[in-house]
Amino acid sequence: MTESDQHANKAHGEALLRAFVPRMATSYTNGRNYDRGPGAHRDVSCLSPYIRRRLVLEHDVVAAAVATHGIEAADKFVQEVFWRGYFKGWLERRPDVWQSYVAGRDRDLDALERDRRLRRAVDDAESSNTGLECFDAWATELVETGYMHNHARMWFASIWIFTLGLPWRIGADFFYRHLLDGDPASNTLGWRWVAGLHTRGKPYAAEAWNIAKFTSQRFTPRDTDLAGGITGMADTEPDGLPPLQPLRIFNTPIPGLPTAILITEEDCRIEDFDFANLNICTIATVVASHLRSPRVVADVVLQFEAEALADTAVRLVATMAGRWQSDAAVVSLYASEPADLAAWATRCGAQQIVTPYVPEGPLRDWLRSTEPALAASGIRLCELRRDWDSAIWPHANAGFFKVKERIPAILHNVGIS
Repeated sequence: MTESDQHANKAHGEALLRAFVPRMATSYTNGRNYDRGPGAHRDVSCLSPYIRRRLVLEHDVVAAAVATHGIEAADKFVQEVFWRGYFKGWLERRPDVWQSYVAGRDRDLDALERDRRLRRAVDDAESSNTGLECFDAWATELVETGYMHNHARMWFASIWIFTLGLPWRIGADFFYRHLLDGDPASNTLGWRWVAGLHTRGKPYAAEAWNIAKFTSQRFTPRDTDLAGGITGMADTEPDGLPPLQPLRIFNTPIPGLPTAILITEEDCRIEDFDFANLNICTIATVVASHLRSPRVVADVVLQFEAEALADTAVRLVATMAGRWQSDAAVVSLYASEPADLAAWATRCGAQQIVTPYVPEGPLRDWLRSTEPALAASGIRLCELRRDWDSAIWPHANAGFFKVKERIPAILHNVGIS
């Protein structure tokens, strides 16, 4: 897939999946670390914007890999998919880390307004004007396409933190505002991992030889170009990681109760869920990508979300033939004033709102802010969590290895063998 091939719908995501299935074993294992540049990312799937919104399901991607190549040959690809579930589960178990990121980001952005020198340095980094060829090229690709190769993300974050000496949360915010696959867990914890905060005291160092090798000499920085204090940042969080929390308990729908269905980009395969026993009186999509940052979120991200939500609404209505008027309008809500959600549901006569599970991140924060108004209106917020998440998240309590060693058992539990 090239960056011009982005179509935010289920059919296109599944076509990309079918096209990449033959490359999920040897090609991926041998080529996945090579950043070949814009339009040439042939050994990675570029499915992440679709998986992030569940236009394509993790279960289906892994099942295709295992069925075609076997678990051993597709091991690296399967592990990469599991990293996403691991990061999401880890943040669900330590939600304070997300809140800490948001508070720290806002403090850093306030400092950015006051510190002209820092503001100039961040502007140079975000506008591809540092003079470091590889870094500037990656920034340009991100801004222009909404994509950056995973290996390049690691190099970029390391250079941002340790070479340029810039606040890591502002870098994470830069990614989150521009990445089509921007995910609160993967993005936040990925930056923390580079900084030596996730695996504490073990920062990731971008090295000149590594960049040269895995860009096939497209970039050949010198060691002196990357000089910086690679010491980790654990001292910035002297109390260490917050304690583990149990997975959040959520309401399940009550059959027969007048129900409003809420579609978000957190799960754009909502038609997979069984709504047969629900009395559905209204359906809405909720636009929420603008919640990613106090700064401007990239147009490509907003557009991808809009197209994904529209495609999901059409598919959901199609599955409800006879239970939902085909010409009935699906309402579009904008995640803004918290009271608006309760007002919409009340107007439609709904007594419960049903949506696929919303994990930690800006949309979860917004939904929390709506809870007082929902309670005052007598409206229950109900969620539906996928078996895939329920199988992985309880094990995401430490490093990835604890999930990795359980992959065969998890696959068995979700019906993949």
